[in-house]
Amino acid sequence: MDTRLLHTFATLARTGSFTATAAELHVAQSTVTVQIRALERELGTRLFDRLPSGALLTESGRRLLEEAGNVLDAVARLRAGTGGDGAVRGRVTVGTPESLCSTRLPGVIAALRTGHPDVDVRLHAAGTARSVEGLRSGHLDLALSLEEEGDFPDLTAEPIGREPLGLLCSPGHPLAARTRPVTWEELAAESYFLLEQGCSYSDALERRLLAVPGARPRLTRFGSVDAARGCVAAGLGLTLLPLTTVEDHLRQGRLVRIPGPRFTDVPVRLARHRKRWATPAVEAFTHEAVRHFTG
Repeated sequence: MDTRLLHTFATLARTGSFTATAAELHVAQSTVTVQIRALERELGTRLFDRLPSGALLTESGRRLLEEAGNVLDAVARLRAGTGGDGAVRGRVTVGTPESLCSTRLPGVIAALRTGHPDVDVRLHAAGTARSVEGLRSGHLDLALSLEEEGDFPDLTAEPIGREPLGLLCSPGHPLAARTRPVTWEELAAESYFLLEQGCSYSDALERRLLAVPGARPRLTRFGSVDAARGCVAAGLGLTLLPLTTVEDHLRQGRLVRIPGPRFTDVPVRLARHRKRWATPAVEAFTHEAVRHFTG
């Protein structure tokens, strides 16, 4: 079997689009169509349903995807072992919480480009559930998460650092002037702008607030740190965020920390699929990420 067909198949499974696959592989869209049809003929089964919304894997396609990943991993391993100049090359696709995209990862990518300029990093903002799905499907090579723990037998998740959290409000908010710690009962009467469901520390705060007898917090969830941070800076309520995402706002006096309950630093975990071979590019990214978060 021509491994180019498997490569095209795996790319289409990841993008869900013939057009995007053609652009990524630098071929005509008709070439992608011909190659997928050739693979379907060779295997005697339909691998994709062609829908108006894009290409969707059939059950046969989902079964093939894992095997195709194993074959492509083996090919990549062979090529890496016989490379002539020893340079690390390739693409690394990483799923990451939105908060890390804008704070921690630019430093990782900058260091990687200095040491390995031929490594291309692609970041996809994603919560834990989407990252786990991406690792399992092969859409992602690595995933960063902000989770206390994760029980996924087919994945490894190495803790590489911790992110301090802060409960925040605007300087004009009544709680900003408090000299004594705010109680959970008082906090349960406030409005909050938190990150979307699936964010471990936001979910934990919501559970704790709702556990207060007679609790009536007003909770709004966003998929963006900027949105939550902006609403709080405007004096509309409180938020809980990693302090790295609000350093400038704290320094400029646009946000202040609220004296109150202590929040445990949230672990940063780097996850990958147990069965997939880590390319030299993936190993290079992992090395820089560990160095950056632990340094």
